Amino acid sequence: MKAADFWLAASRNRNFVLGLAITLIIIAMAAMSYVWTPYDVTQLNIAGKLKGPTADHWFGTDHFGRDIFSMIMVGARNSIAVALVAVVIGVGIGVPIGCWAATHSGLPDEILMRGNDIIFAFPALLSAVMITAIFGPGAINAIIAIGIFNIPVFARLARGEALSLWQREFILAARAAGKNPLRITVEHIVPNMANILVVQATIAFALGILQEAGLAYVGLGTQPPFPSWGKMLNEAQTMMSFAPHMAIVPGLAIVITVFGLNLLGDGLRDVLDPKLTRARN
Repeated sequence: MKAADFWLAASRNRNFVLGLAITLIIIAMAAMSYVWTPYDVTQLNIAGKLKGPTADHWFGTDHFGRDIFSMIMVGARNSIAVALVAVVIGVGIGVPIGCWAATHSGLPDEILMRGNDIIFAFPALLSAVMITAIFGPGAINAIIAIGIFNIPVFARLARGEALSLWQREFILAARAAGKNPLRITVEHIVPNMANILVVQATIAFALGILQEAGLAYVGLGTQPPFPSWGKMLNEAQTMMSFAPHMAIVPGLAIVITVFGLNLLGDGLRDVLDPKLTRARN
């Protein structure tokens, strides 16, 4: 699909437009936190702790007097960074594995897929527990845990798509022309599965945000003094009765971000595969 045709179709898809708008706002907020936040997130102000939303503190303050809006901005940066790198790991390792398995049927394919099943049996949280037990908690270990979880997801997807594409006539023509499997994979297989990989990457990105928040919630993700949405929820759970804003704001941040990414993924799927839109109609 040409770029002009893509953007024309995308502009007519409500899910894509709304999802892209939400995602861009979150990304812009995270990017802005590198150069500016209303308040320093590492500065404590005990005298101003647990204040509700005011003109000075739009989302209130936490139990240390830190500005929650500033923490949300920095937390968005951390969540996006962890989820994005984890998706890159999943795509960068999983797709080559899946494509290789599709061209090597028999025992090699079976060994790779069973290995994927073993990895997939360990959710990101369990992987993070094991990694943390060895290396200690932190954002890097969260990235590794989520990235490892993403590898079999993309490997299975790439293998299934590649097996289907290898039966297509244009691939048979490429083989008849003397192209080797590696060249066919790079020039024909991967480009023709790019659409579905982009959609899956968007969905995995949304799941990565949730997984990072979950790991931070149990103390295995981003560590203080750097804010994290999951850590903010953990700190707020004992203060719901007298400072509900401490939990509501980061909770809404997670919900809105994941909602926007899911809408974006649905929109991309509809735009990149018009057959789905026709089937729904």
